[in-house]
Amino acid sequence: MTFDLASPFSTFRAAPLIGGLILLAGCGGGGEPETLSTEEVSVVKTEAEAFHATDKFTYANTDDVIITHLHLDLAIDFDAKVLSGDAVIDLKWLNDEATQVILDTNDLTISDVSYEKDGEWVSTGMELGEDDPLLGSQLTIEAAEHPTKLKISYQTSPGAQGLGWLSAETTANKTAPFLYSQAQTINARSIAPLQDTPMVRMTYSAHLTTPPDVLAIMSAEQDPNTPKDGDYTFSMPQPIPSYLIAIAAGDIDFAPISDNIGVYAEPGVVEKAAWEFAETPDMMTAAEGTYGPYRWGRYDLIVLPPSFPFGGMENPRLSFMTPTLLAGDKSLTNVVAHELAHSWSGNLVTNATWRDAWLNEGFTSYVENRLMELVYGEDRAVMEQVLGLQDLKRDVAELEPELTSLKMPKDLANPDDAFSQVSYVKGQYFLMFLEQRFGREDFDAFLKEYFDKFAFQSITTEVFLDHFRKTLWAAHPEAVTDEEIQEWVYGTGLPDTLIEPVSPAFDLVDETRTEWLAGDLALSDIPTADWTTHEWLHFLGGLPEDMTMEQFTELDETFGLSGHQNAEIAYAWYMKAIAANYEPAYPALEEFLLRVGRGKFIYRLYQALEDNGKGEWAREVYAKARPGYHPIAQTRIDGILGL
Repeated sequence: MTFDLASPFSTFRAAPLIGGLILLAGCGGGGEPETLSTEEVSVVKTEAEAFHATDKFTYANTDDVIITHLHLDLAIDFDAKVLSGDAVIDLKWLNDEATQVILDTNDLTISDVSYEKDGEWVSTGMELGEDDPLLGSQLTIEAAEHPTKLKISYQTSPGAQGLGWLSAETTANKTAPFLYSQAQTINARSIAPLQDTPMVRMTYSAHLTTPPDVLAIMSAEQDPNTPKDGDYTFSMPQPIPSYLIAIAAGDIDFAPISDNIGVYAEPGVVEKAAWEFAETPDMMTAAEGTYGPYRWGRYDLIVLPPSFPFGGMENPRLSFMTPTLLAGDKSLTNVVAHELAHSWSGNLVTNATWRDAWLNEGFTSYVENRLMELVYGEDRAVMEQVLGLQDLKRDVAELEPELTSLKMPKDLANPDDAFSQVSYVKGQYFLMFLEQRFGREDFDAFLKEYFDKFAFQSITTEVFLDHFRKTLWAAHPEAVTDEEIQEWVYGTGLPDTLIEPVSPAFDLVDETRTEWLAGDLALSDIPTADWTTHEWLHFLGGLPEDMTMEQFTELDETFGLSGHQNAEIAYAWYMKAIAANYEPAYPALEEFLLRVGRGKFIYRLYQALEDNGKGEWAREVYAKARPGYHPIAQTRIDGILGL
């Protein structure tokens, strides 16, 4: 486990490392993608035990050997719901005495393992260990001769945790089946045998075959004008961790937004998505102007079918997006800003372990908010800060205290537990605190230099803090104290130095809500036509628990909240309706649960139903909805409903 120092600001002699190692990938400026050869990925040992990171969620023997390149040659079988073929891995040996390669797998059928010798593939011994419900199975490969290449022939499972298989009937266009992957946090091992840890970065390439009417795309270099012919090749020349490998395949079209940015989606969705995300080039301009060049070539997005369990996923070159963002008014594009921001924080500089998840998500939430300010103005950015803080306070109140620290505890039971609003919003507010203390100009310069220095590397919290101490803090030692930094990073709850933002727009919403509840203002006189989604969410979030059924009915009938087409507004309303047992909302709630698979919404809705005496009804709805949900969502909701 990582050794957390009592004070992380001592002076160390060694370079930053990952799991005892650091992958140093050379990279220069400019916006063009940088091809990194295996030889350019070097490994450096360190003597600084305080920086040593180990990942308890991988079987891989990364101190002995690391994967530097992965090549996948796979057939996509929609009928059997499997991927089958070969994974060829290039290896760099670190320990002369090691005799085995240990990889992560989950529900894979391994038919053969061979190594390259004198231009031939020679079978070697292997053993697949017992299955662990969380970690999967350890694949141990005999490799006493230290081969530089291994080929594993395998097949995935129809229930693979990292793959979502949809029948044609459950897609928007209803013409072809659909496949998409979700590898974060540790689901890449259900897609391919590899070292499934963010400590290890690799380049990858792939050859995929599909039915001829299906387009396959990946988080890699690809031509957006590629015809649908059932045969596709891909290359990712920059080293990435396994959780950023991504696949999507289906009846997919492409619409350009600019020369270097576009959107993929099903034919009935793609033009709507292109309109909704039209400001993405402005976000890119703002990001590059503030944090340095975009280093990944093209930036495209894909809007997935409704079962996608996340708002977005930052797969490099190809962000995966939920269709719940297509509100028709561009009001939910902060998620696009978030996934784009990951091109610097998370993809370029990556958390070495999931205990350090705030390095990905806190930095990204901060950059996202800065982009929203630059593109849409300060008022919108502040409203989003306030809403984020409300969510953070809710999570802090519900979580065990040890899960409210930015640096997650050593006994973190599941890597997914690191992804609460603590990693996102508390991390964001820590950086906002640093910006306030050091000044925006100096803090922007620090972040730009940080992204450049640690580009294409995976680092720990302690590496970041040491770099911060030696650079920005050293130049302004009076700006913060050791105790303040300790409280933010290693303390639980919310620090005393957190500065709460004030939104004048939300203050007006508060006044309006109070007047209506007191009977001094009619709903028809509230200027909701000018409200943003953020103002609606603040209005609904502030409704008291003791509202009468008459007030619920008046709100619903006046504004059409049950069945509202903005998913964020609908979700906020349904949560209030469940708490109050406002049954007229239940038919629309059922339709929502059958149509939407985004975990942010459905997990809390099912939990609220279970907690408010509607568990049987929830289980009836879930029985109908479950086949259309992703395996990740199925597992989570099974637990919520005790199935």
